[in-house]
Amino acid sequence: MTASERGEQVLQAAVSAFAESGFAATRTDEIARRAGVSQPYVIRLFGTKQHLFISALHRVCDRIEEVFRAAREEAAPDATPEDALHSLGHGFSIFLADKEMLQLFLHGFAASGEAAIGNEVRARFGKIYQLVRELTGAEVHEAREFMATGMLLTVLSAIQVAGPGAVTTPWALELLNDFTQLDD
Repeated sequence: MTASERGEQVLQAAVSAFAESGFAATRTDEIARRAGVSQPYVIRLFGTKQHLFISALHRVCDRIEEVFRAAREEAAPDATPEDALHSLGHGFSIFLADKEMLQLFLHGFAASGEAAIGNEVRARFGKIYQLVRELTGAEVHEAREFMATGMLLTVLSAIQVAGPGAVTTPWALELLNDFTQLDD
């Protein structure tokens, strides 16, 4: 395996481990074990656990942006902001199917008390917000509502009442049915 392939393997292991346990509870030796490399090799590649977490968070944010761009490309070029937001919203089915991605995203918010992580989380969340506005032409209040709805879906997925293997509860069904009525 090349160094680049090993780095990718470590990053994938880090996404999985950090999604499962968060920044504080995840150990670099656990990431190394999952990647099949030594712990010193992980540190040699990424420098610190914090840098590795930030790299994993960037991977997740890059994927979110990629999904939104692809969803926008599938919409009509002259779509209204409402229709463009609607097409981006369909990308959430991809996010809900990838629980690790959403879990790591939430862990990024939780770890934002650490200055370096918080700076990155704020920058990337802002970049996603700006991308939504750019791709859709949405006004601030429309983009805010879209982002708020996305965060609610992220939380519902994290508590396992949305997405694959969801635990059915009446209140969650009520919320989720309201989302589907927005599709009509």
